[in-house]
Amino acid sequence: MRVVVIGGTGNVGLAVTRALTADAGTTGVSVVARRHTAALPSGARMVVADVATSDLRPIVAGADAVVHLAWLIQPSRSLDIQWQVNVDGVARVLAAVADAGVPTFVAASSVGAYSPRRSLDPVDETWPTHGVATSAYSRQKAYVERMLDDFEARHPGVRVARLRPALIFQAEAAASQRRYFAGPLLPRALLRPGVLPIVPHLSAVHFQAVHADDVADVFVRVLHSDVRGALNVATDQVLSTRDVADLIGARPVHVPFALARWCIDVAWRLRLHPLEGGWLDLAARCPVLDATRARTELGWRPRYDGRAALRVVLRGIASGAAGPTPPLAAHPIDVQLLDALRTGMGTRSSSDLAAREPDSRRPR
Repeated sequence: MRVVVIGGTGNVGLAVTRALTADAGTTGVSVVARRHTAALPSGARMVVADVATSDLRPIVAGADAVVHLAWLIQPSRSLDIQWQVNVDGVARVLAAVADAGVPTFVAASSVGAYSPRRSLDPVDETWPTHGVATSAYSRQKAYVERMLDDFEARHPGVRVARLRPALIFQAEAAASQRRYFAGPLLPRALLRPGVLPIVPHLSAVHFQAVHADDVADVFVRVLHSDVRGALNVATDQVLSTRDVADLIGARPVHVPFALARWCIDVAWRLRLHPLEGGWLDLAARCPVLDATRARTELGWRPRYDGRAALRVVLRGIASGAAGPTPPLAAHPIDVQLLDALRTGMGTRSSSDLAAREPDSRRPR
């Protein structure tokens, strides 16, 4: 089986690439990313391309399956750039898959595509996917769900599967997740156990976590099956900010959700934080996932529970862990601070822009 992994150098992408190159049933893996890296697992072939501008048809031609993982979280202040990659980019990949006659397409959707929860009772894949209106990330994921519905209806000969995972963590993604979600003003040493005496507790926030390697295992199992449609990917544990406090040895102190939401939104408007308040709305409203289908139809059993996956990334941030590829690399803190002072957080960093290939799109 020859597989093309689009976005194969990020958090999930690197894990999927590792899993596929170790899989005896996979005969070839092409990894598509907009920045070159020599740090791919042995057996993977690097293809430099941008989903927003490159001709994708010759890249996917001859593949038995395409796995689409490319997605931008930053720059949060440039929704047009996000849309070009996260929505238009998916449309361009789907068109290439159809034109090249690729028989299987597997996409990474998200728990963020789901409509707001009504309770903490787990929901299966039939829960509506209209997103959380105040979250740009959620709106984009929900829009892509409609695109996939339309593609399935127009191309019944293509097997389409979409995975909807919970929060995905691994140690190698620690530097990037700190950069994307917290920014350089959060000293990583604060997450070392016993350093912070207290942390905010938001009673409305509940979430599930899953390790990137366990998500990658689902992707491989889907490729070797005839499964179609949506699959929730999550561990059974429902976590809260109390778990974060416990894992770093701090005492949780209740903070009203409205106050925390206001503080984050003000910090974002002042360019002191990389994410706007819609992300907190998403954390407070996304449903709890029932992953029964992945377990029963694919035989999937996660190796890490949710708390263990969360522990891995918290320890990774505290220790300065990073990955070997450009999206996962640790950027120098002085460069990050300079970017924050010059343009504010939530923009594309100068280290990202400097690493772009000559034929890739630059924001204007």
